[in-house]
Amino acid sequence: MSLRSNVRALFTLGRGVFKGITTLEAGEDPIAFFGKWFEDAKESGLFFPESACLATVNKDGLPSGRMVLLKGVDERGFVFYTNYESRKGEELALNPGASLIFYWGVLERQVRVEGTVEKVSTEESEAYFRTRARGSQIGAWASDQSRPLESREALERRFEEHEERFRGETVPLPPYWGGYRLRPDWIEFWQGRANRLHDRLAYRRAEDGWTVTRLAP
Repeated sequence: MSLRSNVRALFTLGRGVFKGITTLEAGEDPIAFFGKWFEDAKESGLFFPESACLATVNKDGLPSGRMVLLKGVDERGFVFYTNYESRKGEELALNPGASLIFYWGVLERQVRVEGTVEKVSTEESEAYFRTRARGSQIGAWASDQSRPLESREALERRFEEHEERFRGETVPLPPYWGGYRLRPDWIEFWQGRANRLHDRLAYRRAEDGWTVTRLAP
């Protein structure tokens, strides 16, 4: 971390530990509440505060997890992008149930989001793909994500081949690549507190909004 990031991290360290989650905040919309915590995480100096562990389940009921980057959040859900033919894509096709876990250690905060995923529209995927660096766009074509790879050299050759293929052209969106939106049914906010008497607020989606319950740490 840079000196500036270290100073910011020290400034924010313990802010949530001392304050905790108040009753007033417990009554808020959890998506808006997440937005406030996400802004705090970005301001804390953390690298990639948008990082989250995505957990999926395979056909045998066995879980797997990997890190993804949050690329959007609103009342509809949490958006991330990937190769639809990757292991996570195959598992989500079999079972759309999934969870995202955000952990911001310097703030002693964690957010668990559980629900079901659906693909975002092709238009949304196109719009996001346009924002990626050209090298990342070509990389999406070059990598058969999660498939066996004979060597690093083979991957680099594929990259060079697609680099030449699209030379002087706009790199199109691969047909097997795009976004997912996780629609949350459960969002839990965890705030570290002294003596391990942590705050935990769990929001469950209801017909007319959200219900909230405080959980024992």
